[in-house]
Parts: sequence; structure tokens; C-alpha cells
Amino acid sequence: MTTYHFIGIKGTGMSALAHILHDSGEKVQGSDVDKRFFTQEALENKNIPIYPFSESNIKEGNTIIAGNAFSDDHVEIKEAKRLGLTFYRYHEFLGEWLKQYTSIAVTGAHGKTSTTGLLAHVLDETYPISYLIGDGTGKGHVDSEYFVFEACEYRRHFLRYEPDYAIMTNIDFDHPDYFTSVDDVFDAFQSMADQVKKGIIACGDDEQLQQIQAKVPVMYYGFSSTNDFQAQNVKETENGTEFDVFVRNTYYETFEIPMFGDHNILNALSVIAICHYEDMKAKDIKSISTFQGVKRRFTEKKVGDQVLIDDYAHHPKEITATIDSARKKYPNKSIVAVFQPHTFTRTKTFLQEFADSLRLADNVYLCDIFGSAREDSGKLTIHDLQELVDGSTVLDISHTDVLMNNSNSVLIFMGAGDIQKFQESYEEQLANVKLRKA
Repeated sequence: MTTYHFIGIKGTGMSALAHILHDSGEKVQGSDVDKRFFTQEALENKNIPIYPFSESNIKEGNTIIAGNAFSDDHVEIKEAKRLGLTFYRYHEFLGEWLKQYTSIAVTGAHGKTSTTGLLAHVLDETYPISYLIGDGTGKGHVDSEYFVFEACEYRRHFLRYEPDYAIMTNIDFDHPDYFTSVDDVFDAFQSMADQVKKGIIACGDDEQLQQIQAKVPVMYYGFSSTNDFQAQNVKETENGTEFDVFVRNTYYETFEIPMFGDHNILNALSVIAICHYEDMKAKDIKSISTFQGVKRRFTEKKVGDQVLIDDYAHHPKEITATIDSARKKYPNKSIVAVFQPHTFTRTKTFLQEFADSLRLADNVYLCDIFGSAREDSGKLTIHDLQELVDGSTVLDISHTDVLMNNSNSVLIFMGAGDIQKFQESYEEQLANVKLRKA
């Protein structure tokens, strides 16, 4: 029996895949940098060994799965190749693994992780399933009927997959370090659509997705009456959002979700559509109302008269959607954005759009740009963005106590880098103040 060794096991997709293999009875271990990641605790709870990077981790008989962030020059990858071990990149292995199941890929520029989590939750309440969510969560089951997984378009990695079904949430220009334009992104999604074997669930309110051509049935969802699955009569409640679903203009059922904002209704509609298509009963689909959310997507914590929210928003449209959700949920509080841009290329490409979306908040704090593993410097600085957002402040990690000035507020810590360290620093400051008062 082989041991699966994960190079970069703390990565969100990699850790989720490690969970799936472990739960399916396979022997799993991995390696990574020392720095603690939010994915680490769940791996440790399953006693999955995590080692520092070293060529000595690579042994005869191992099957190697390498994270896409690591080049072929990496010490462990070189050793694996020298020994002639079975070697996969993350997306290559996933493409092979999912062939055992009825697979449902969830893809799109925005909303992938939340939608994957929502679909996994609903199916998991009724069937034995396996799922891989981009927040680092994964679950395997030996008797899985379905395999639900997040499929990322970056570098066209999702073209390694040939899923039975695909949910496509939207097409938008992102990852400017790889894609050249929205047309280039569309081309990638069109190639993905060509590989789907049974059916596509696509957002019909998205102009780009309306142009997708496919050899399989395409069912559209959205607010417009031209969609196969349409949301009407939207009502915000104390606990979330309620809406009626019409299937080809005929009333189907009323659903409630514990979230706010149009983007969350659209994500839920896509899940309702695929479950309806797979002949699930409406009463089972209604378990959508008990969804607890995914990591780093509008994750809330109340401290005094402030609400602290941790969110992965790292694109202008995601920032707009997150601020909109916060306003709808907390109409009587002021909204404070604490934003850390992710990658120099994205910041440069969307500089004005970032400024426009951040201005929707009542107060804005900016953190230094977080470079990715693929780029670590740029001529651009956070001050270029600060100049475009009137009244914004650059936040110093050692002086997060300035956030205490925002009483009766919602503080949204947004970014795809290590924005959590700013929230952790602020929570420490709050705890110190509480101790001094005590």
C-alpha cells in the first residue's frame, strides 16, 4: 500500500485532498513551511504527519502529489523525480480521482468556495458523498455517490477535469498574471464546458455565460425571467433571506438561506437547480437553510459593540458583494473595510476598481500588498491605492488599536493573503484593554 506524500499540504486545495484520501482509507503525510496556516489544525486532528520540507521525506514506494505553487526545482520534487516515483500535480491527481464518482465541478471567477460548501452540505444531508472545498475542507466516504469539488480556472488547471456536471457561477477577468483579458478567461471556460459529460448549471444573469456553447444540456439560473430556475419575491428576514423558486416560470418551492445579498441567492439557486435535476425532493433540498458557511467567507465574531468579519474577498466585485451583505445584515452599524490587496499584478490591474468598491464602506484601512509565491515585489505600493480612497488610513500591524475608534461598527478584514494576522493583532489589543479594565 502506497503512502501519499503531499508537497505543500497546508494549501487549501491540497489539505482538502489529503482529508479525502485519509477518510477513504489511504495512508497520507505531507510537508510544508513552518508558518502556521488555518488549514493545519484539522490535519493535526486526524494525526496526518506534517514535516518541514526535506528530500529525506521522499521515500521509495511513495506516491507524490505536489502543490501547483511549487516549481520543478523544489528539493522534494527533484528527489521524487530522481527516484522515479509516481508523481502528480494537484489538479492532475484530482482529475484521476474523481472518475470513480458522479462528479460535480463548481467553477467561476467568484463564489466557487461558498457554492461548493453549500452544495456539499445539502447533498451530505441525504447521501454518502465526498467533497473538496477551497477553504481547506475535505471529506471522503468509501460509499460516495457524489464527488463535489471546487475547480479553479487559474492557469486553466480545471481542464484536467472531465466532470459529469459543472456549476458555472460567473466569468470575470481575474488572475491578470496569467489571463490577458476577459475573452481569454471566457475561452478557458468554453474549453471546460466542452469537457462536461452530463449537464451544465450556469448563471443566466451573467452576460459571458450566456455565450457558452455546450454539447450537453445547459440549465440557467438567476433573477431574470428568461432563466430555467428563477428567484422571485425576495425577503430579508432576521435570520437571512427567503425567496420563491420558479422552474420554467412555474412556482416550485420557497427556500430560506442564512445569508444576505444577491450573490448568496444566486449561489443557492445553482445548488437548488442541480439537486432538482438529480431528482432530489424539495424537503431534502431545504436543508440549505442549516448551512453554517465555509471558512474565511463572512466568518463573524462579536466583540462588544463591534462585529469582526473575516472574508476572502480579493477582487473588486467580491469586496462590493461583501460590503453589500454586511449592510443588509447590519443596517444600523457603520461598515469599516480593512483590506489587504493580494498580488501586485492584481492590485495594479484593478487599482481604480479597488478604490471604487472600497469607497462603499464608511471607513477604510489598508494593509501592505501581499505578494504571492509567484511574485514578491512590485514598484506599486499600498500608498498608490490610498491616494485613490479619500480618508483611508494605512494600518500598521503594531498599531491595530486605532480600530477601537470605530464604535458600533462592522469591521470586515478582507484579503486572500495573511489579513488574519491583522485581526488577531486587533483581538489581542482588545483583550489587553479588557484586562487593564478588570
